[in-house]
Amino acid sequence: MALIGRRTALGLGMGALAAPGILHAQVNKLSISIWGGSWRDMVAELVAKKFTAETGAAVEFITGGTIDRLNRAKLAKGSPETDMTFTTSHVGWLYATDGLYETLDLSKVPNARNLVEQARISPFHIGTWAYVYTIGYRPDLLPNMAFTSWADLWAPAMRAKLAAPDFDPSHIITVAAMLEGGDASTWEKGQARLRALKPSFKAFYTNDANSQQLIASGETPVQVILSMNAHHMASQGVNLKLVIPKEGAVLGIDTAAIMQGSTKSTLAYKFIDTLLDPGVQAAIAADKKGSPTVSNAVLPAAVAALPGVFTTADQWRSQAIIIDHRLRAEKTAEWRRWFQENIIAG
Repeated sequence: MALIGRRTALGLGMGALAAPGILHAQVNKLSISIWGGSWRDMVAELVAKKFTAETGAAVEFITGGTIDRLNRAKLAKGSPETDMTFTTSHVGWLYATDGLYETLDLSKVPNARNLVEQARISPFHIGTWAYVYTIGYRPDLLPNMAFTSWADLWAPAMRAKLAAPDFDPSHIITVAAMLEGGDASTWEKGQARLRALKPSFKAFYTNDANSQQLIASGETPVQVILSMNAHHMASQGVNLKLVIPKEGAVLGIDTAAIMQGSTKSTLAYKFIDTLLDPGVQAAIAADKKGSPTVSNAVLPAAVAALPGVFTTADQWRSQAIIIDHRLRAEKTAEWRRWFQENIIAG
């Protein structure tokens, strides 16, 4: 089974995509920081090729894990090793608050006029594609469960059946707070409910590959799962159903930004505009089974029908639980520490 994981990769590497015969490649080249594997390959194939064909500029990718790349950017502050960075919305705020991102002038990005409101993350970074963390389960192993609400994870029948990520508990922390009348900013309201969920947990997965193995084997027949992973596994023949509970699913958005100090901002703006092209956005959605971040992308009907793929303003509004991205950046370390001490090890 092919893997699409990228969330905990720490390796570094380089890849280049260049049109034949380009002169002065070091001058006419855009350098981009991104995750490796299928994420780098997807952006290279669906965005960079079109960009290079239209501009004649080469694209070089510097790959690595999310926090590894942030730390490298901090060390290179003022003289960035890349011109652009792809990262998650909340980690992007860590770059922004450290002065690592340029303020975006979206008048230089014509396709940005079609950005959905939820993709306008900050003055410094914008959404490139979206996904959700929600409930995925094996209907063959849990034939009597429907999971219409997040509260169903607390049912006695869930004892020792659930897995969730150990590297990011923000999803279940926010959901628990919501079920107690709060939200991410008042997350403490959900602490008692989270402790009551402990009997449901069988395992905590460390990365996407681990998540896939646990649910494919049936060891954890229900998970708080990345929608893209679930759709990928279903396409590989795993009997896996993804649901959007009545409260909604927790939204995730990956983002792009221009690095402060880049001397290639003109090329970077053109790359962002290419990225937001509706045809490119539709191709990304079809490849990764995620939501486009422009309103004029037309998706294949089968992709648009998938749970967690949003193509209308009503879906974005009614089906997405949005954790304030800056708050999430500020709280992630605290949430991880509390979750480790009180749920995983407690």
